[in-house]
Amino acid sequence: MHAITTNRPDYCAKAVEKLYSVLDPEMGVSVVDLGLIEQIDIDVAAEKIYCRMTLTTAFCPLGDAITNRVQQALEDTFPGFTADVTLDFDSHWTPDRISEAGKTILDR
Repeated sequence: MHAITTNRPDYCAKAVEKLYSVLDPEMGVSVVDLGLIEQIDIDVAAEKIYCRMTLTTAFCPLGDAITNRVQQALEDTFPGFTADVTLDFDSHWTPDRISEAGKTILDR
């Protein structure tokens, strides 16, 4: 499975748990299981969450909807925090990033 980098593993674990509920609407697989989440950093003092993610394609027509759902999920998980979700296409997504659970869902 694709590793998510973070500066705060304790907060990241809670964030990732919530992000399993954010599904790619076309595939029906979570953004975590697809390997779309690349980094989650937390600035506790500033109450900010910085999330860097990618999409399966830069031309994904539902990209805004997915990133908005990620932002909302993070802000719901950490009330009072503001989430900044940015897209990064420098490291291209490949199907190798999909977790075993995600592959099982896609094989149905």
